[in-house]
Amino acid sequence: MIERAAGAGPLRRLVVLRHAKSAWPLDVADHDRPLAPRGRRDAPAAGQALAEAGGLPDLALCSTAVRARRTWELAAAEWGTPPPVRYDRRLYAASPAGLLAVVHEVSAEVETLLLIGHNPGLEELILALADDGVDDTLERVRTKFPTSAIAVLSWYGTTWRALTPGAALLTSLTVPRGAKK
Repeated sequence: MIERAAGAGPLRRLVVLRHAKSAWPLDVADHDRPLAPRGRRDAPAAGQALAEAGGLPDLALCSTAVRARRTWELAAAEWGTPPPVRYDRRLYAASPAGLLAVVHEVSAEVETLLLIGHNPGLEELILALADDGVDDTLERVRTKFPTSAIAVLSWYGTTWRALTPGAALLTSLTVPRGAKK
């Protein structure tokens, strides 16, 4: 459990969403790959899971890759009023350090941030930031952070720049799947 030190700031949550399952069409650049049929089913389920958890973000940061953008669009369509989104090319194929550098730029007014991107960077970021996890969440991330997975990291801080390796608690891990029609 994370402890709140005096003057540590508000409880902040970093919600990490791996893009939904993508297709592999021939002669399409990796950045331009679309979602596969399963991805088009799973992305709305991820949006529903976030809404049901009661923790919609104040801001979303999304990779510019087609599969990440479409995941965001389908997930956000499940919410009454989606938060603002910023598409950032730096999130595509980013290392954990690169991802954290983008997160550090977020305004202190944002208390819940949604980060939509790719593996292996997202998985490695979660493992670097989480000092501990609720139940078996850390072990599950170590085993696999599959497409459409949602990890929630919680920590206290006055700014996003204060988020450092080992500072957060992995409070939940969900892998929503949409029903086949």
